[in-house]
Amino acid sequence: MASKPPGRTPVNPMAIVPSVDRLLRTPIVETLIERAGRPLVTEVARGVVDQYRRSLRAAEEAVPESPEAAVLELGCRIEHGVNALVAPSLRPVFNLTGTVLHTNLGRAPLPAEAIDAMVAVSSKPSNLEYDLKRGGRGDRDDHVEAWLKRLTGAEAATIVNNNAAAVLLTLNTLAEGREIPVSRGQLVEIGGAFRIPDIMTRAGCRLVEVGTTNRTHLRDYEQAIGEDTAALMTVHTSNYLVMGFTASVDDASLAGLARARGVPYINDLGSGTLIDLQPYGLPREPTVREVIENGADVVTFSGDKLLGGPQCGIIVGRADLIDAIKHNPMKRALRLDKVTIAALEAVLRLYADPGRLRQRLPALALLTRERDEIDRSAERVAGALRELVSEPVTVTVEQCRSQIGSGALPVDLLPSCAVVLRLSVEQRRRTGPWLEALARAFRALPTPVIGRIRDDGFALDLRCLDDEPEFLAQLPALDLPTP
Repeated sequence: MASKPPGRTPVNPMAIVPSVDRLLRTPIVETLIERAGRPLVTEVARGVVDQYRRSLRAAEEAVPESPEAAVLELGCRIEHGVNALVAPSLRPVFNLTGTVLHTNLGRAPLPAEAIDAMVAVSSKPSNLEYDLKRGGRGDRDDHVEAWLKRLTGAEAATIVNNNAAAVLLTLNTLAEGREIPVSRGQLVEIGGAFRIPDIMTRAGCRLVEVGTTNRTHLRDYEQAIGEDTAALMTVHTSNYLVMGFTASVDDASLAGLARARGVPYINDLGSGTLIDLQPYGLPREPTVREVIENGADVVTFSGDKLLGGPQCGIIVGRADLIDAIKHNPMKRALRLDKVTIAALEAVLRLYADPGRLRQRLPALALLTRERDEIDRSAERVAGALRELVSEPVTVTVEQCRSQIGSGALPVDLLPSCAVVLRLSVEQRRRTGPWLEALARAFRALPTPVIGRIRDDGFALDLRCLDDEPEFLAQLPALDLPTP
């Protein structure tokens, strides 16, 4: 009988896969344990080994050449898995979308003074609710109320976690179980499907619609006031504009009517500003002080939009009404933490020196950035990108317009400049998938870059590029997709 020809003994792939215990003793994994802790690293290692074994059984991976090669490969996979878990989920990004106060990207960037204040109160105990003069319990609103009164002319102020909460708390306090007339043209919906009618229902009051979508007169409010009327209310239409054949009632007239009928006048100013923006070359927007002077009894507005501070909702107005709002049991559920209060106080202090506000408040600096400065930055960025791309990809510098964002001044656009990447005309049929892949590649950079796909191109609006050296330094890591 003929003998079998000599051959290589088949290798059992499962025998080559190292145990979890062995992997935990390798230098690369021991370093991970030192940094992230044994329980987490062990969990990741078990998952990696199990997945590796399943892939080998299904012949989805090549059999490693040796046990040592398997150890090295799995060690790298464990490192990747641990790094992915311990990396912060909330990360800084470059906002090159063309929307300055972008809700999804954190709205207003904070000034250095606010960041320093946040760090200071985070690392040690603080007098959050402790009165240092009396040596007893204090009120956390005290840290900002004096500044808010000074800057708005209101009698009193309180703060909550955002403007939606400010509206909810105000309505629940002043109008629960009763009616509030609101113009049909002001029944707004903002991001996240937040609708004024819905928030009024949740607050326990009843909406009475007055006027029409495009025209509301003072007599409409007069006819709507009855025994169950708790207050009159204006909602600032900051995220859209009704144009053409329109009519609305000014603050002073509504405030006068409210006083005559013995009910408060509430103004939800939304993205409220504390200063006149026109001297900075920005469109006109009513200030909180003007609304108070025109007779509003309560004004609600955001801290992280045009004001340029942290996310919060601010309520200012008559002392007796603010006191009632502060004593609503819901106030505790909506109150601010010490870090946000510290940031807000620091931002409010900057408004004491309007002459330097543009240099010290990042949101205002971005909104008022000079066009020439943006153009020069665009040329430098375009030059750097041209060194990375080749045909059929083109890089152009194009004039564009930025949005203010976050529901502020919706029809007013700011002149800006964008760097746009496109495929050549001959390759445009592949544009859609390629642009999506390009956007993902920019988001995968160490500091993710968020741009905007428009006009068959990927546009980087440079109005908000506040750290050009960092942006340029990471471009070599850009993994450009193949058209």
